[in-house]
Amino acid sequence: MHTIHMTDIYGQYLTMKAEIDDAIQEVIKSTRFIKCGKVLDFEAKLAEYLNTNVITCGNGTDALQLAFMALDLKPGDEVITTPFSFVSTVEVLVLMGLKPVFVDVCPNTFNLDVTQIGKAITPKAKAILPVHLFGQCANMEAIINMAKKHELYVVEDACQALGTDYLFSDGTKKKAGTIGHIGGNSFFPSKNLGAFGDGGAVCASDKKLAQTIRSIANHGMKAKYEYERIGINSRLDSIQAAILEVKLKSIDKHIKARQAAACFYDMHLKDLSGVKIPVRAEFSTHTFHQYTIQAEGRDELKKYLDAKGIPSMVYYPKALHLQDAYKSLGYKLGDFPIAERLTQNVLSLPMHTELDTEQMEYIVEAIKSFSERS
Repeated sequence: MHTIHMTDIYGQYLTMKAEIDDAIQEVIKSTRFIKCGKVLDFEAKLAEYLNTNVITCGNGTDALQLAFMALDLKPGDEVITTPFSFVSTVEVLVLMGLKPVFVDVCPNTFNLDVTQIGKAITPKAKAILPVHLFGQCANMEAIINMAKKHELYVVEDACQALGTDYLFSDGTKKKAGTIGHIGGNSFFPSKNLGAFGDGGAVCASDKKLAQTIRSIANHGMKAKYEYERIGINSRLDSIQAAILEVKLKSIDKHIKARQAAACFYDMHLKDLSGVKIPVRAEFSTHTFHQYTIQAEGRDELKKYLDAKGIPSMVYYPKALHLQDAYKSLGYKLGDFPIAERLTQNVLSLPMHTELDTEQMEYIVEAIKSFSERS
């Protein structure tokens, strides 16, 4: 059996090596590395895939910063979001002088509990920032309706969910990150669509808003050496764009491979004592950036798997409202009991496009063995 990896970026690369190598060489020969060539090609193809306007940028964190800069919010404005996410979700808000207002999450989907958003809305609230955690959409229809009622912006953190479909009650579909006013995506190497370095993108259906985001990402430029607003320098380079353009061709195939691996895990773990498999929401597909179980004795299980050569990860071991950096927000232990409980029992199993049956059988048998011992 081949070594089991948490993610297998190199293994995936080998399945498209010739095309990726050729694309990289083409960029080097062209010497068109910044904001031209393959960057524009990739933007156009991603925009077609997502059916919206796309502006590439340096990483997923920059994507969220660009989104909030484009909305021209003021220091002290409140943004409702989740305490159970990667730190960049709130990092950009605090850096901009905005105030994150946390709402607890659903115990099954790990995403924002929409039933609690209403009581978090104050006159200072200006936006809702849902995170499509682990590859599954938050309840966007409910969030959009609430945002319209209270005249709030919706910015989606879709960094873990590129390719996920949201299913509206009228039967229509939209891709994660294209439903709210703005969406942010990440091309971190392990993501559904991963580069060989950092990268990100911002989505906006409104053309004027998209133009503003593009300007902000390029120093606030209106025309060469003319600056109409304060901006930043955030860009995807052409080599990463060339790699992503190749990989985008296989995104749906890769998503199906992740979903097939998830179904295998489901089949073998669903009736296991002390283990709860991921729940699929009826309103969203799941692209399984991570396959995250809830397990009794999580830390002991992780050690047991490590000893058997099976990697696993805890996303996330401490909720954001309890992190030292965000003590000034005034939250305390017990404020968000679901998020806090999840940090104690979630465990993500190996999940990538190159998992084979032998590896997955070994993983589930190890978990079964642990469960029988416990």
